[in-house]
Order: sequence, then C-alpha cells, then structure tokens
Amino acid sequence: MSNLYGIDVVTLAGETTTLEQYRGKVILIVNVASRCGLAPQYQKLEELHTKYADRGFTVLGFPSNQFLQELGSNDAIGEYCSRTWGVTFPMFDKIKVNGKNRHPLYAELTQHPDSLGIAGRVAWNFEKFLVLPNGEVHRFRPTTQPDDSAIVSLIEAHLPH
Repeated sequence: MSNLYGIDVVTLAGETTTLEQYRGKVILIVNVASRCGLAPQYQKLEELHTKYADRGFTVLGFPSNQFLQELGSNDAIGEYCSRTWGVTFPMFDKIKVNGKNRHPLYAELTQHPDSLGIAGRVAWNFEKFLVLPNGEVHRFRPTTQPDDSAIVSLIEAHLPH
C-alpha cells in the first residue's frame, strides 16, 4: 500500500499534493457528498477528527458527484461543510470513485475488501477506508457510522497513547 501515499491529490483550494504527509498516521478516507441523506455523518467524522487529531489521526474527505448528490463547486462544498457541520478536516477536489475514469486513489482503495470479503466498486457516498500506519486498509460501507466500535477500536489500537 506504500504507493497510496505518492498518488497526486488536489485540495479543495486547488493545490496539488500527495498523501505523503499522512504516512505513518491513521487516516480515514471518505467519499463525501453534501446533498446525500448520509451527510449527517459529517458531524461524526468531525468529532473523530477532533478527538484523535493530536494523536496522529485525520479524516480526509473526497467529494464525489458520481451519485449526483454533490454541490457544483469546491467553494460551495467547502462553505457547506464548514457552515453546516463545522468541518475542519482536510477536504479535496471532487473526484470519481468508480468507473474507468475513477481517481487513482480509489483505483487503489477499491481493491481492498470489506468485512464480508467484497472488494470493487464504491457502493454509495460515505464509504470509508481506514488506513493504518503500516498501510493496512480496512473498508467500511456507507451505512457504517464513523463512530462505530469497529472503526473506533481500530483507530485507538493504532494511535500512540
């Protein structure tokens, strides 16, 4: 999974970077959408980010309009997330998470199976990929809440005390 960190990503502000700065940390990568019925998960994502940020954890939000539920511009997405949910975790440019034009990050992530052994396509908005410091990936489907004990226990087990 080491190549995950070298993949180019673009921030919501339009700056090209990589995930290299998160190597060795616990990161929760989530494809988000502002107009999705699961959007209240933003609040729990922010709570996780705030609770564990000082121990080496972060949430990374990747907006996607593949399910036709995301706002049109990065500015609108950023304003919505900040104003509605108080989001402070890093957010990135809108990407495709499925199909032949999916972002290379998701081409890599979707190779990893969920707890039922199913890999492949992202099912919906708010699918979660928890990347541990050793590069191990745990996949959680959209309806799994960010504060689910399976996610929290993995985060806590892999952060310094």
